[in-house]
Amino acid sequence: MDALCSIINFMKKISISSCLLGCNCRYDASHNLNQMLLERLDEYELIPFCPEDYAFGSPRPTMDLIKEEKDISAVSNATQKNLSQAIFNYAKAFFDQNPAIELFIGKDRSPSCGVKSAKVYDKEKNLLHTEGTGLMAQVAKERGIECWDAEEYLKL
Repeated sequence: MDALCSIINFMKKISISSCLLGCNCRYDASHNLNQMLLERLDEYELIPFCPEDYAFGSPRPTMDLIKEEKDISAVSNATQKNLSQAIFNYAKAFFDQNPAIELFIGKDRSPSCGVKSAKVYDKEKNLLHTEGTGLMAQVAKERGIECWDAEEYLKL
């Protein structure tokens, strides 16, 4: 048993968007189960996360990334409220509680989890670009964690 525990303790720890695992945590309470991705990661320890579901529940109104001068914020499309702090708080606590994470795999185009595929708008909701980084992915990058959008990871 001790040998097995040693092997498990040395498994690569990967944080992954919960929706990719089949959890109904998207804005519309659906999921993005990605069976091909899960098969590719079956030898790793997967640690799921979803800052939006944790902070706002599911279903919930959609949000967009809005560029305001130097900062990018997550803003609710229903209320226009800045939701960024709740996402940052979750992300920081998640990574503090899971310091051994070596890889972050986020859901493409997500304002929280997209690594380099999130849409970024200006204050008037004009699309600026489609290569933004979601707020949780931003925290992962700042901590030096290797980060990938799920679709790009499958192309490796």
